[in-house]
Amino acid sequence: MAKEYGAEPPRTDIDSAPGAMVLEFGDAYCGICSAARPAIEQALAMRPDVRHLKIADGRGRPLGRSFGIKLWPTLVFLQDGHEVQRLVRPMAAQPIAQALQALKSKQPSRCY
Repeated sequence: MAKEYGAEPPRTDIDSAPGAMVLEFGDAYCGICSAARPAIEQALAMRPDVRHLKIADGRGRPLGRSFGIKLWPTLVFLQDGHEVQRLVRPMAAQPIAQALQALKSKQPSRCY
């Protein structure tokens, strides 16, 4: 699980990423982001198979604009690079956990 907001990867990397991923758009100085952090961490702790990227967003940042982000924090749930669901300003773990259920788990490869 990502601890700090970091630089944004190119949108092409997000669109081509395999598996389950959650993009968390926000900022380290955002009070609402700080208030939502415990619920986000609690829900994500139940799904260690889901990649979590905390994206430092702001005016003129292309990744946030390409996803139409207007409020922080916004969680975008992706499966194989495609948006499955999004939550804006989630303050409880339950809605986040429910959204995570829409993402497929990594299936271990089996050799026969």
